[in-house]
Amino acid sequence: MKYKFFTILARHPEAGEEALNQFCSQHRVSFVEKHLVTDGANSFWSVCVTWLEGEGTLLASQHKKPSVDYKQILNENEFVIFLELRNLRKQLAESQGVPPYALFTNEQLAAMVQQRINSKAALQAIPGVGQSRVEKYGEAFLQKLSELRAQDLAETDDEARPDQS
Repeated sequence: MKYKFFTILARHPEAGEEALNQFCSQHRVSFVEKHLVTDGANSFWSVCVTWLEGEGTLLASQHKKPSVDYKQILNENEFVIFLELRNLRKQLAESQGVPPYALFTNEQLAAMVQQRINSKAALQAIPGVGQSRVEKYGEAFLQKLSELRAQDLAETDDEARPDQS
C-alpha cells in the first residue's frame, strides 16, 4: 500500500483538483482522507490518498462480470421457473425497499432451479447465500419452488396421458 498527498487551495482549487482526479483515475484507490486546514486566505485541503501499488488503472468494465443469458443456460422449463423466482424477488425487494440483488443474485436463482433446491440447508450451500438470507427469504423461495415444480409435474403428466376423447 502506498500514500500520495495533495494540497488543494481553498480559493483556487482547480489545479489541485485536476492533479487529484488524474491520480485517482490511474490508480486503485483504497482510501481517501481529507482535512481542511484553515489559515484565512491561505486555507487549503490536505488530502491523503491510499492506493495499491502495481494494480494499474481500473476501468469500470473490469469489475463487471460478463452478462449471462439464462435463457441459453437453462432449459425451457427451468427458465420459466427462473423467471417466476425473479418476479418473487422483485416483489419482495420492492416491499422491503431494497435492491433485488440484496435478496439473491440471478446466478443464485439459477442455481436454485438447476440444483432443484428443496431445503434451507441446500439453499445455504449455494455460494454467497448465508444464514441471514436463508432466514429472511428462504421460506418464500422454497415455497415458490415447490409450487412451480408441482405445477410443472402436473403439466408433464397431462401431456403424457393419451387423449381419451
